[in-house]
Amino acid sequence: AGWCGPSPSSSTPGAEQREKQYRAHRGFGDRRGGVISARTYFYADEAKCDQHMETFLHCIDASSGSSEDGFSAIKLTALGRPQFLLQFSEVLVKWRRFFHQMAAEQGQAGRAALEMKLEVEKLQEALANLGIATKAESQHWFTGENLGVSGTVDLLDWNSLIDSRTKISKLLLVPNMQTGQLEPLLSRFTEEEDLQMKRMLQRMDVLAKRATEKGVRLMVDAEQSYFQPAISRLTLEMQRRFNRDRAIIFNTYQCYLKEAYDNVTVDVELSRREGWHFGTKLVRGAYMEQERARAAQIGYEDPINPTYEKTNEMYHRCLDYILEEIKHSRKANVMVASHNEDTVKFTLRRMMELGIHPSEKKVCFGQLLGMCDQITFPLGQAGFPVYKYVPYGPVNEVLPYLSRRAQENRGFVQRANRERDLLWREVKRRLLAGSFFSPNH
Repeated sequence: AGWCGPSPSSSTPGAEQREKQYRAHRGFGDRRGGVISARTYFYADEAKCDQHMETFLHCIDASSGSSEDGFSAIKLTALGRPQFLLQFSEVLVKWRRFFHQMAAEQGQAGRAALEMKLEVEKLQEALANLGIATKAESQHWFTGENLGVSGTVDLLDWNSLIDSRTKISKLLLVPNMQTGQLEPLLSRFTEEEDLQMKRMLQRMDVLAKRATEKGVRLMVDAEQSYFQPAISRLTLEMQRRFNRDRAIIFNTYQCYLKEAYDNVTVDVELSRREGWHFGTKLVRGAYMEQERARAAQIGYEDPINPTYEKTNEMYHRCLDYILEEIKHSRKANVMVASHNEDTVKFTLRRMMELGIHPSEKKVCFGQLLGMCDQITFPLGQAGFPVYKYVPYGPVNEVLPYLSRRAQENRGFVQRANRERDLLWREVKRRLLAGSFFSPNH
């Protein structure tokens, strides 16, 4: 669920920077500015969101009609008010930061997100000392089915306290370490926000039900990092409900984010505990210029990995973790959405080493339509599930997106020429051998 990286403690100026990332900021209300590499939506009104939902329903139907085991991609900023996603993200981030601050006070700073475990007794004392909740009040927070049975609370237990099914969040106050004052966690989470969340979840629900009926899997696209904690959290809610028997809902993780590995590991662990099928699409990321401009303008730490090599490293680390999980439980599924030959080779090698056969369809590959066919075709011919991602929409909006993609992948043009020659040679060979339409070739 979104932001799970090691958090700055109270003495670090970074804590203040983190907060800025999720504040509503007028200049970034319309997120289309400066983004030519991915489609983003500008919120008009609820009726427009319903129209977008109808468009997505048509896509699900089209995907179902054109292939078995199809995918359809949706964007949550099209299904509700992005301002709400921003505010919900801020709440989730504050809440997690508070967990990390508590962990630091219990001497656990620097541990991996999943390794941090707070002792319930100490935690209740701290909550009482901070004036957030008396021991009697916080007692029933930690007596759920799994909560506090071990006498410790980890990040997943902690996250589950903010839940669409509980009202505990209404009571919570979180200390602002800068001012020393207690602030209501949901100070800006009004009734209207509550309705926004319900409407968004209802639309997702309609889409997930249609996808399930049609045998299509639904990929929730990743968006800018300041919306992502909320998007991931809402997607997890859907996965809990719809991924009981197979992976219908796929979440997207952007590996150019410094926190990508923490996000993946925490969510995989949640799926293990709750017993549902984990579905993910791994991408490098599409909003780098905009992310960096916003971080510089508002004054928080750049959330993006410093170099392309670091992003590659992160991609392979996240992918490896998921492949290990597939080997271990067969309940995880991954789409390797990459135009990078090295990443594809890495995946094939690891699948062989871990004994994951292509026919299990636990690992599939995705490339954009019209790009990297020199990767797509050989994969398909070798029996791997491979998908072409089809952008659609008005020409003036789709063309900048595609030209940007072509620019990013300049290096592939030479390889594509080589591949074209090889394919042409193969076509001629088959024509001469009279085996062009033979199913065995």
